[in-house]
Amino acid sequence: MFVIGLTGSIGMGKSWGARCFRLLGVPVHDADGCVHRLMSPGGAAVKPVSKIFPGVLDQRGGVDRLKLGEKVLGDDTALDTLEAILHPLVRREQRRFLGRCRRWSESLAVLDIPLLYETGSDVRVDAVVVVSAPERLQRHRVLRRTGMTTDKFDAILARQLDDRIKRQIADFVVSTGGTRGQSLRRIANIVKVTKGLEGRVWGPNWSR
Repeated sequence: MFVIGLTGSIGMGKSWGARCFRLLGVPVHDADGCVHRLMSPGGAAVKPVSKIFPGVLDQRGGVDRLKLGEKVLGDDTALDTLEAILHPLVRREQRRFLGRCRRWSESLAVLDIPLLYETGSDVRVDAVVVVSAPERLQRHRVLRRTGMTTDKFDAILARQLDDRIKRQIADFVVSTGGTRGQSLRRIANIVKVTKGLEGRVWGPNWSR
């Protein structure tokens, strides 16, 4: 099984990239979605996160992401602490996902990881696909989001590897600056190229 890591800075169109892979029949694990589940009521991250960051629970017993964001955004120490809690839990879910894909005899699987390079997760995949767009378009997309400010945007970018570097070291680059059809065709070509390749990273000790 060949494992692709899908990544891209905020506002670059990574969600569309993940959707393209799914449209092409490739199973995708969404790290952001996994974090949402982990911090929902009953999730494995609720207790450790609320212990370190008191006052972040919502009325249902899950973690209120807005409250949590107020405590950690712009605070590198707090963000490092939060990531130390979340990342091992996410990797555990990724391992389970890849195990299921292997049992289902999938030849190709995708891990959608926003901070793939930043967390060293590139060593856990066979190839990296970076989704990118012009900086002006990126900024326009992000600042349209509810609750987003220039300061928040800049703080997020400060934690992410520069897009130019990501494009230089990636195995494949997908531009989302054009039409959706163009990016879909690019990803279809990536699937065609990689689907027959033999993977080297997946095994019982993956991520350990």
